[in-house]
Amino acid sequence: MSGEEEENAAELKIGEEFLKAKCLMNCEVALILEHKYEQLQQMSDDPNNHVSQVFEKSLQYVKRFSRYKNPDAVRQVREILSRYQLAEFELCVLGNLCPETVEEAIAMVPSIKTKGRAHDDDAIERMLNDLSLIKKFE
Repeated sequence: MSGEEEENAAELKIGEEFLKAKCLMNCEVALILEHKYEQLQQMSDDPNNHVSQVFEKSLQYVKRFSRYKNPDAVRQVREILSRYQLAEFELCVLGNLCPETVEEAIAMVPSIKTKGRAHDDDAIERMLNDLSLIKKFE
């Protein structure tokens, strides 16, 4: 048996390479793919030329499950969540799933309540309120 620690997302034990990786929320991926789709359509001389089925399905998926559609709202969500010193993984899970209560947020991302972190229930509540305001005014 190796000396490696077992991975556990609830405790933010997700592997060093994943902790350092830049994660994207579905809404961010949707913006990137929509931009690429527009570029492909503009570059194509043939109006019957279509993008790959995988590309189209991926775009449909992220658009369907994106909680934020407006590019400004997407930017604001990342900015707000970044203020709370969340790991990229935590930020994206909360941005994608949009929990409405502190209990839901902790159930979805138990690591935000880990000892030694400054996320008490009031801080989590403020974060969720900030996110709900973005959604409300989008």
